[in-house]
Amino acid sequence: MGRSFASRVSSRRFKWVVLIAWLVLAAAAAPLAGGLTDEQENDIAAWLPANAESTMALERQSELGSDPDLIPAIVIYERSGGVTDADTAAVEDDIAVFAELDALDGEITGPIPSDDGEALQLIVPLNVGEDGWEAIAPVVDDIRAEASDGPDGLDAYVTGPAGAAADSAEAFEGIDGTLLFAALGVVILILLFTYRSPILWVLPIFSAVIALFVAQAVIYLCARYADLTVNAQSASILTVLVVGAGTDYALLLVARYREELRLHADRHEAMAEAVHRAGPAVLASGGTVVLGMLCLVAAEMNSTAGLGPVAAIGVAVTLAVLMTLLPALLVICGRWVFWPVRPTVGSAEPSATGLWARVGRWIKPRPRATWVVTSALLLVACIGVLNLHPDGLSQAEGFRGTPESIEGDEVAARHFPAVAGNPVYVITGADDADAVAEAVAADPGITEIVEVRTEGDDALVEATLADPFDSDAAAGTIEDLRSALDDVGDGNALVGGNTAINLDVQEASQRDNIVVIPLIMLVVLVVLALLLRAIVAPVILIATVVLSYGAALGLSALIFDWTLGVTNTDSAFPLFVFVFLVALGIDYNIFLMTRVREETVDHGTRRAALIGLAATGGVITSAGLVLAATFAVLGTLPLTFLTQLGIAVALGVLLDTIIVRSVLVTALNLDIGRHMWWPSRLAHKHEKAETPQEEDAEIAAALGAGSSARS
Repeated sequence: MGRSFASRVSSRRFKWVVLIAWLVLAAAAAPLAGGLTDEQENDIAAWLPANAESTMALERQSELGSDPDLIPAIVIYERSGGVTDADTAAVEDDIAVFAELDALDGEITGPIPSDDGEALQLIVPLNVGEDGWEAIAPVVDDIRAEASDGPDGLDAYVTGPAGAAADSAEAFEGIDGTLLFAALGVVILILLFTYRSPILWVLPIFSAVIALFVAQAVIYLCARYADLTVNAQSASILTVLVVGAGTDYALLLVARYREELRLHADRHEAMAEAVHRAGPAVLASGGTVVLGMLCLVAAEMNSTAGLGPVAAIGVAVTLAVLMTLLPALLVICGRWVFWPVRPTVGSAEPSATGLWARVGRWIKPRPRATWVVTSALLLVACIGVLNLHPDGLSQAEGFRGTPESIEGDEVAARHFPAVAGNPVYVITGADDADAVAEAVAADPGITEIVEVRTEGDDALVEATLADPFDSDAAAGTIEDLRSALDDVGDGNALVGGNTAINLDVQEASQRDNIVVIPLIMLVVLVVLALLLRAIVAPVILIATVVLSYGAALGLSALIFDWTLGVTNTDSAFPLFVFVFLVALGIDYNIFLMTRVREETVDHGTRRAALIGLAATGGVITSAGLVLAATFAVLGTLPLTFLTQLGIAVALGVLLDTIIVRSVLVTALNLDIGRHMWWPSRLAHKHEKAETPQEEDAEIAAALGAGSSARS
């Protein structure tokens, strides 16, 4: 980073301008950030692939009098031993109450008795417009409160699409605040341990919170005025991403600043040098994350494509805050903020004798054996991927625990042959309506044709599935219907409904995995090549990233099986894990390799590898612990996908920082040597012939002198 910028942000006068500017901006951003929840789009269309058949069917349903915003609540009443007349009377009273609901849209169907006489079923059509699950939740709460107030022994469950939506809303309720405080809590503990100072942690945390407020405000404006899609999932990930990445960048900057304070009496000069030296690595890391996140725009899934700009904005704002506000705060506070261990001019640099310096000395005599064994162990961990099934989560698997909607589904399955509330919708031409209805009825996965409705030139056929809507059998029925209807009439029938939506989501997610993952790898490879001005090193680093990713997935699959009892994952899970492990994990590659390249100029690649490891190993480990801890916070949520994502990313980051970056990459640097930098001039820089004792002395001197002594 240019010295003029580095000097300006930490200058004696301009530091106050920087602080005041960010405080004013944060004050203006706070109310906008608070409005982000209101701009979230959690309706079905905000998640679906735009060009999928089920999405097109959903859009045309309203033209045929079937409102796509209609969300039926299925109320199941059960009494072991048989429903009594008093139970039936109580249910009739409930119907009278439900009929007064403002959200009611149509006639209530039922009570429908089960064949075994132990259950009754109501279908309550609800409509809250495009407000999504947040608006349906209080309506379902009212229905549950009324339905549960019946005769003793009569159990009531509200399930169906409305029940599931309400339970999802409850799972996400207060999620932003919960994640923020949980993430800040674990980060504060790690920073206290890392800095061993009761004061210093305040500055990175304060900067991260400012970055989060400003990022949320920018995203709010983009959602309101630029049609950016934001949902509860992307908003939750934004919180974790900004806090984790922001603290990561802060750790690198503070570590370099503390190093420079041992070389400069003036803290302003020390910060200017720290920003000048660390700035390019931080900006390259953040820029890579931004570009990697923007690759998600190429996804077909609206929810995945929408996450890209949200995350990119979050990281870009975080970079701006961490490279301006944090330096200003540090120089305003002075050296005392490091109390009780204040770095003074000429004091010893602890990295020269630290843990990672000792690890480097252990790897040095046996680099090839080290990287071969490490790679083999990671490959063994990759075998666990065979136990991972990214075929989508059923509705029951989607929740950790058993909310009422899932209990209700289980009760309904015991007493009713067909599960109501999730019909199949087929849109076709009016002339083909009868033939299409006949073909649909002929499928063994369909129990009955509920209705055939014609409006103008189009017709809608509504049918009931024989299997639970989120089962493999139901998905097979949709595939069979689509294949069979290709030969009926003009062959343009559209098959929709929740089962079709689930099927299309899986197919779109699998396509996104195939397209977006290589795109991100290409972007990262190009950034590394430009940054390191080499080809060999970026290719090797990408290979280590892929190996780390595979090991993380493999170990995660075993953990999911042992702890969650689920080996299935969401179809988008591999892509999400890859995005966060590669886009964020590449930070540690950049932190390490930019320092190695910097030291190679004076010391040669092999000695530079040891210097770089000793100088950055501690901060990389601390940064990895912070990022892993913040993503692990997702594991506290009652949603399986976010729990799995948190576990996998946390595990992958730990593998990256402790094993891959610090051991595997260092061993490869030592073994391959100057050829890592091919075709740059550094590839022709031969190592100096020195005894092991002379090499150790040179490395120790380089760590003690610091980079500024060479500048």
